[in-house]
Amino acid sequence: MHVLVIDDEAALRQILSNLVSRAGYSVDTAATASEATAKLVRGDVDVALCDVRLPDGDGIELVRNFKAPGAAIDTQFIMVTAFASMETAVEALRAGATDYIVKPVHNEELLHRLSQIAAMHGLRAENKALRNLVSGGRGLYRFNSAAMQQVDRLVSKVAVTNSTVLVTGESGTGKGVIARSIHEQSSRAEFPFIPVNCGAIPENLIESEFFGHTKGAFTGADKVRKGLFTEADRGTIFLDEIGELPLHLQTKLLHVIEDKQVRPVGGEQARSVDVRIIAATNRSLEGMAKEGKFREDLYFRLSMFHIHMPPLRERHGDIAGLIRHLLSNVAVSASGGLLEIEPEAEEILLSYDWPGNVRQLENVINRAYILADGGRITLLDLPSELSRQAVSQEGAGAHVGKGGSLRDQLRQIETEIIVNAINEAGGDRKLAAQRLEIGLSSLYRKLEEA
Repeated sequence: MHVLVIDDEAALRQILSNLVSRAGYSVDTAATASEATAKLVRGDVDVALCDVRLPDGDGIELVRNFKAPGAAIDTQFIMVTAFASMETAVEALRAGATDYIVKPVHNEELLHRLSQIAAMHGLRAENKALRNLVSGGRGLYRFNSAAMQQVDRLVSKVAVTNSTVLVTGESGTGKGVIARSIHEQSSRAEFPFIPVNCGAIPENLIESEFFGHTKGAFTGADKVRKGLFTEADRGTIFLDEIGELPLHLQTKLLHVIEDKQVRPVGGEQARSVDVRIIAATNRSLEGMAKEGKFREDLYFRLSMFHIHMPPLRERHGDIAGLIRHLLSNVAVSASGGLLEIEPEAEEILLSYDWPGNVRQLENVINRAYILADGGRITLLDLPSELSRQAVSQEGAGAHVGKGGSLRDQLRQIETEIIVNAINEAGGDRKLAAQRLEIGLSSLYRKLEEA
């Protein structure tokens, strides 16, 4: 991760630079807003530690410029100032800053916040790789299942149009990835992609969030807000969990689609917007429309082009490739060596039903990476529910007749029991041995003999 320290105090720049460098991050410095701008525009700065007051400008204004919709960089800003003020903190966060700390800077606090951003930076790298995976097979992996090849074909077809798109499917199947893939393959790719979780916004704030408000429109509206549709102008807005949208706002959304105009709360003048709408849901909008819980006319407008994401259990042919791709992504994001997986552990992953779909598989791979020793994932690194399903599906009798002596078959069953016990003990092998009523040395010996 590359960090840029922006401060006019030479001594503080040196102190922070040394601290960040010792923590293992690459670091650069800037003493002024203009010097910082020249380094930020290169696009290789992951985190900027930025003083609020600079000799030739305002640090918050610097953030606002680089975090504006459509900005080409993805730098995270941590604001640093000697003047602690709630008003300043709120202004910095609204401008797009990730965090805010007050001088004197405490080393442990700063390093903790950098480590949190580094973790998120790794997740963003994984998500970007996953988007490449889905967007037309241009990455390292092409889908093997006919169902996902069809999805890939539909994405390529609709991306070049301006059609609204409805993406349906169970949670965790990658509906958001599909939405972003459509945007990135479209002529709008250089403009904003604004994701919105309709179920996460309080009902009384949704209209303001969507369409903006004027100053004084309601209590707390102390300044003008543009709204997400205006921010997404010329780009794409992704309305996730569209089924959670209240009926009266469904009506206003329909008017936006039809009129291509938004009217801020408290405003008299409508503004034209050119926004592509992609919606997603894990619910049946058609069924909701029949029950009067979703506007039928809005459903028809949103589902002008429909893409359904099949659950992972219905496309087992993709799992092996996804495992390899996710393992590669983890290794890249963690700057580690190539992660391997032993055949027995991979077999468990391949046979599991994955009720949480691709998101669950990704979480399991990330967890296994943390637990794995020597860059190799074993049965012991997988969650207990995966092993339990495999055992219940096969049963102890399934090992009989598969070759090998009785001793070998019994050892395999015994190993599965031990692995389950360790997983249920949260990886604590001593506790697992106690629950199995065997010595810790016996547990290690039996694992070595497996």
